[in-house]
Amino acid sequence: MHREIDIVSPSDSELHELFGIAKAVFADEPRWNDGRVLDALLSDVVFAAHERARPAGYLALRTEGEVPFLIEQVLVAPGHERRGVGHRLLEHAEGYAIAEHASALQIVVERDNSPARSFYSRLGYVPVEDELFELVLPRLH
Repeated sequence: MHREIDIVSPSDSELHELFGIAKAVFADEPRWNDGRVLDALLSDVVFAAHERARPAGYLALRTEGEVPFLIEQVLVAPGHERRGVGHRLLEHAEGYAIAEHASALQIVVERDNSPARSFYSRLGYVPVEDELFELVLPRLH
């Protein structure tokens, strides 16, 4: 399922490329906001997915002052959908959060995004508010 998908910390130049991919995919969406996306890419813990050494997506995780941690953005680049990229990014974020002793991971999921809501539910996330899902994490001893 996870065909040669590597998760890395992106370089500064790759952050610009990831922003460009996100803008190309979502700029026409009503909730798109350049500043919010840039802020997450520059301030959050960001994991980039590479498939065959090409950018395949990213996940931005807000950790500062957040308990539980909040996944602010998940993006799978066009051409990399349904290849396990999103799953690998979430697995990596989960491992990172456990290592950092977070109690849970949360993610905002719009009410009308049924495919995403179903995807997160299959991975064990449960709705805790109207547009907020949460995964309770095991504790390290």
